[in-house]
Amino acid sequence: MKILIVGTGYVGTTTALVFCEKGHQVTGLDLDQEKIEKLQSGQLHFFEPGLPDLLKEHLQAGNLSFTTNSSAAIKQNDIIFICVGTPQGKDGNADLRYVKNVAEEIGKNLNAYKVIVDKSTVPVGTAGKVRDWIQQNKKKGVPFDVVSNPEFLREGSALRDALHPDRIVIGYSGAKSREMMRELYKDFRCPVVETTPKTAEMIKYAANSFLALKISFINELARLCDRLELEIDDISRGIGLDRRIGEAFLKAGIGYGGSCFPKDVNALLKTAESHHQSLSIMEAAVTVNKTQPEYFIRELETALGGLQDKTVAVLGLAFKPDTDDIRESPGLNVIHQLIKAGAKVKAHDPAVKSGSDAIFEQLATVAQCVTDSDAVILCTGWQQYEAIDWKEVRKRVRSPFIFDGKNVLNPDQIRQAGFNYYAIGKR
Repeated sequence: MKILIVGTGYVGTTTALVFCEKGHQVTGLDLDQEKIEKLQSGQLHFFEPGLPDLLKEHLQAGNLSFTTNSSAAIKQNDIIFICVGTPQGKDGNADLRYVKNVAEEIGKNLNAYKVIVDKSTVPVGTAGKVRDWIQQNKKKGVPFDVVSNPEFLREGSALRDALHPDRIVIGYSGAKSREMMRELYKDFRCPVVETTPKTAEMIKYAANSFLALKISFINELARLCDRLELEIDDISRGIGLDRRIGEAFLKAGIGYGGSCFPKDVNALLKTAESHHQSLSIMEAAVTVNKTQPEYFIRELETALGGLQDKTVAVLGLAFKPDTDDIRESPGLNVIHQLIKAGAKVKAHDPAVKSGSDAIFEQLATVAQCVTDSDAVILCTGWQQYEAIDWKEVRKRVRSPFIFDGKNVLNPDQIRQAGFNYYAIGKR
């Protein structure tokens, strides 16, 4: 099939490469000329393991190309995936301006029947809006269908998730679109949920919100474990082995972040509010997540006897390992609170190299970061931090305090290196 991917960000580029792997002819469309030129030359503009090699492979094979010519790209392809951003607006709702722009452009250039697939994360009812926006701009008599096909990719493991998904969710709007989407996904070996566009849109929000809920649940429980002097990791394992619960997303820490969970939970809450329905459990989950870094900082402040003029080394800026994404990063939240409390901050991250935040002007190597620090804080669970020679670090720090914001370090190893070890819900 000839497939057009509109939007060459994280989701769009991954989706394009996966369909190339399945033997389709794929075009990536974006209005950002610089981004398109980089991709066309084989350079990925974000950090994601596995994608750079695949990008070069399919460019060389000739089944992948990139363009900024929207008119030609829309006319020449049979299935059009909308993979543009839906950032959170000032009112908490998802901002659909980019989706609308794409839909209107599709309408203006619709020359034959096409399936329009909304892969962007959007509120319930957006497929209907996309249909209306296309309808308002297209020529009379040219048919099309709009399908909702949400993505369930995890940054850091996007390629594996896309090639071997847990499930594929497709919300159809017509028999012909059902036939084409079944043909498109025929080589994927996983359950396929066929439903309506509205239900597909809700499944995406419900999935992300439930995972965020699990994180906030274990984080709040970890606070209680601190008071009861219990080990939250033992409790996480004890309940996670129950197949009805599962072990994933039960690691206590400083909270969830990234481009999806915060935005999607808030969008679901706004949807509920607009329909006069309370989602009190999700509201509580948001509150826990917002206050978790504050709880962590209070523990740090108590241990150090205050933060004024203390030097703190922060290891990790990305919201999770194996990505350079700092959107809604709990680590940045921690840094801002440290600075507000009067501390001096030095930071390191293996993948994050730049950003608008002032802290990026002070990025250091791990050795530079920990030297003469009064405390070391782990804010991202990169494997290379777990492998650090902590005895060597002990020689460099001013004071022997380590605060594990991701509960991934080995407490015994840290203490044997001469540190005082602190974590959330761990003794």
